[in-house]
Amino acid sequence: MRLFTLTLAAAGVLLPLSGATALHCGKLLDVRTGKWTANSVIVVDGRNIVAADPAAAIPNGSMDIDLSKGACLPGLIDVHDHLTSDPRYAGYEALSVSVPRSTVTGVKNARTTLQAGFTTVRNVGAAGYSDVALRDGINDGDIEGPRMFVSGPPLGITGGHCDNNLLAPEFNFRESGVADGPWAARAKVREVVKYGADLIKVCASGGVLSKGDQPGTPQYTLEEMQAIADEAHKLGRKVAAHAHGTQSIKDAIRAGIDSIEHSSLIDDEGIALAKQHGTFLVFDIYIDDYILTEGAKVGMLAESLEKEVQIGKLQRQNFRKAYLAGARIAFGTDAGGYPHGDNAKQFAVMVEWGMKPIEAIRAATTEAAALLGIEARAGTLEPHHSADVIAVEGDPLEDVRALTRVKFVMKEGKVYRNDWAETNHHRD
Repeated sequence: MRLFTLTLAAAGVLLPLSGATALHCGKLLDVRTGKWTANSVIVVDGRNIVAADPAAAIPNGSMDIDLSKGACLPGLIDVHDHLTSDPRYAGYEALSVSVPRSTVTGVKNARTTLQAGFTTVRNVGAAGYSDVALRDGINDGDIEGPRMFVSGPPLGITGGHCDNNLLAPEFNFRESGVADGPWAARAKVREVVKYGADLIKVCASGGVLSKGDQPGTPQYTLEEMQAIADEAHKLGRKVAAHAHGTQSIKDAIRAGIDSIEHSSLIDDEGIALAKQHGTFLVFDIYIDDYILTEGAKVGMLAESLEKEVQIGKLQRQNFRKAYLAGARIAFGTDAGGYPHGDNAKQFAVMVEWGMKPIEAIRAATTEAAALLGIEARAGTLEPHHSADVIAVEGDPLEDVRALTRVKFVMKEGKVYRNDWAETNHHRD
C-alpha cells in the first residue's frame, strides 16, 4: 500500500487508500473537444475529481460504481431559473402564495432539478429572499438541491415587470425590489447584497407574464443601469438583465451588465454589441411551447398569452441569428414558468433552431460556468474540478433528447441518483 501511494505521488497524483469513488463510464464526453472516450474511469476523492481517463489508477478500498450502460457528462447548469416559483400559481393565483410557502415549493423544486441532472442553477428573482434561504439550506446539507447562485428580489421600476401590478391602488403595494433613479437603484443593490444575494437581477424592459406592460418597452434607463452595474461590480457581484426589448438590450450591454436574459427582440446591432462587450445572451426558447399549450390552463393572464404569441417565434429566430453571428450563449430556461425538471427539453429546441448538439451542451457546461465565474471548478470533467457528474441513457451527440433521460447524478462527490445502483461494489 505504501509503495502504491508513493508511485502515485511520484506521478503527481495523490489518491486516498479508502473513501474514494470510481465511476466506470461506458463512455465519457470531453465537452471541450466534443469527443467521446470509451470505457473511462472518473476517480473522485471527496468533493473533487482526481482523474478522468481510461487508464486512471483506482485505489484499493474505493467504491466502484458501474455506469457502463451510460454516457457520462459534466453536471448541467441552468443560468435562468426560479426554483421558488410554480407555473400552477400564475396570474392572480400568484397572490395567494406567501413567501414561506414559496420557500417550501423551492425545496421540492430543488430536488427535482438536481434529479434531472442540473447540478448548478442561477436563480434570478425570488420574493422575500426565499432563494437565499434555499441556497443556504442546500449548502448546509439540510435539503437536496443544486449548487445555487441567487439574486433575491429583482430590481425594477414602479409599475414595471418586476413590480406587482395585480392589486388595486387602495392596497398601496409594491415589490421590495422597486427602485427608481440611479441613487435609489444603487441603494437597492447594496440592500440585496446585504441580505445574501450572489448577483443582481434587474428588469430593463417589460415582460410577458406581468400585467400592464409590453416586452419591447424600455423600463430602466441607461443611466439607472449604469449605476446598478457599477455598484454591483464594486461589490463583486455580476448583473443579469431581464430584457426582451431591442433598445433595452442595447442599453443593458452598454451599461456593462453581464448577461441579457430572454434577448427576444435583439437586432443586429445588439448582437454586435454583445460580441464587442463579451456579454452573454440567454434565450429561454423552450418555454414558448409550454405557455402556448398550457398557459391558459394554469391561469396565465390572457394578455400574457397574447404577448407570447407576438414574441415567441421572433425570439427563436433571433436566437438563430445570434448563434450564427458568434455571440456567447449560455443555457437558461426560465424554469418556474414551466414545470421544474423539464429543463433539458430546451436542448432539442436549441438544436432545432441551429445549434449542433455539442454546442448546446457547451452552453449548459463550459459557457454557463464562464458566465457564473466558476469555470475553474465546474463545467468539465477534469482533475481538481468539482465532482459534478451525470450519466444518461443514449448518445446526446446523436440525439440531444438523451439529456432528458438522466440515470445518474453526482454533485460534489455525493450520489443523488443512480438507476443502476445494484451494480455498485467496494474494491478489495
